[in-house]
Amino acid sequence: MKLSKVGKLSRKQHRHTAGVSVQTGFPSPATHYLEPTIDLHQELITNADATFFVRVSSNEYAHLKIYNEAVLIIDRSTPALKGKLALVIIDGEFSIIKVPVSQGGSEAHKTFTLWGVINYVINKAI
Repeated sequence: MKLSKVGKLSRKQHRHTAGVSVQTGFPSPATHYLEPTIDLHQELITNADATFFVRVSSNEYAHLKIYNEAVLIIDRSTPALKGKLALVIIDGEFSIIKVPVSQGGSEAHKTFTLWGVINYVINKAI
């Protein structure tokens, strides 16, 4: 296989910017319709082919600030760096840990399979 370009993948350069209307006289109440909508896929996802959404259905991970009904944006292509949150498989079940598992922690003796790195946590506003 021949590579044409080697290096870091870059984020999409286009970002949401508010539109500005040019007008004279009284401003139109419909000027906000000129602005493009915010595309969360474009803003939050760097690799669409390796990104998954997972909804959490308990408060088991409240200590990590992941609450019931939270949506996790997980990228399987992101490297698991120290301090990042990751979705892993431990004993055949999904679990969330902070990478790396601390040596003195209760999970230190367990082996796990890294499923993906959590890039964003979207919690409901109460």
